[in-house]
Amino acid sequence: MADRRVMAVKSGGEAGFAEWRDCFAALDPSLELLYWDEALRRPAEIDYALVWDPEPGALARFPRLRVIFGSGAGVDGILLDPDLPRHLPIVRMAIPEAAQRMGEFCCWAVLSLLKEARRLAIAQSKGEWDYFEPPYRAEMRSVGVLGLGAMGTRSAEMLRALGFPVLGWSRTRKTLPGVESFAGAAELPAFLARTDILVCLLPATPETRHIVRAETLAMLPPGAAYVGIGRGSHHVLEDVLAALDGGRLSGAVLDVFEPEPLPASHPLWRHPRAIVTPHVASLPTRAERAGFVARAIAAFERGEPLPNLFDPARGY
Repeated sequence: MADRRVMAVKSGGEAGFAEWRDCFAALDPSLELLYWDEALRRPAEIDYALVWDPEPGALARFPRLRVIFGSGAGVDGILLDPDLPRHLPIVRMAIPEAAQRMGEFCCWAVLSLLKEARRLAIAQSKGEWDYFEPPYRAEMRSVGVLGLGAMGTRSAEMLRALGFPVLGWSRTRKTLPGVESFAGAAELPAFLARTDILVCLLPATPETRHIVRAETLAMLPPGAAYVGIGRGSHHVLEDVLAALDGGRLSGAVLDVFEPEPLPASHPLWRHPRAIVTPHVASLPTRAERAGFVARAIAAFERGEPLPNLFDPARGY
């Protein structure tokens, strides 16, 4: 058996920790897990950390910490720590299972807008037979995907398989079969002008903050729709609401907000053109995430490179 190694876990509370512990016990019995509160009482023992939003200064208290694993696709909560040990590698939970789940959710969201699912749900809640004929087929509505990383690429592939014409926009030009590529700030207006349903799957960086706002929404064709499933920082929520109220947007599916949860008093909860979901688009199961972390640790201890490393220069 390998030498004793210890990982501190702060993700999902105590109930979540019990599931994390069972998952890792089946994968790597020599890796000991400590719940966060216990880890902070025994800081000298911690080799690895699996975290979502550690409190400021906590990670710096572990003198032999070797790798920080984010428990979700983004590492925003980790980077908020002003005392974060900058020399340590941070591994993002960008795994194939997450990309597949995001693609599934993206397709559901786009199809919900295409088939006016919100209208149907309202009618059902009232017991009304609201017969209508949805005007569009998939090939009649272009989908523009902001961000062509792992999540955006898989979503674009799956949308194409459903028959949607797909465009993609990214910081640098990408080559994806059947996806028309736009790149850089200069090409964003042309991308938006061709997009009937906008999907935002960009990373959270200073450059992408509030990229979906009144100015960019006005560049979409009248009656376009919006799917916000990347980060809450990407959109100005009040601008999205105003575009829905004014008819610039025909509908929206929103899974991410800033802050979260979306306040119960917010009008989007009851808006007849909006579908609100509680940040559930792509999170893999704990078993899937534990498998990725266990494999990454094993490879790291063999001297192999860590996967999905956060790059401070890019911001993701």
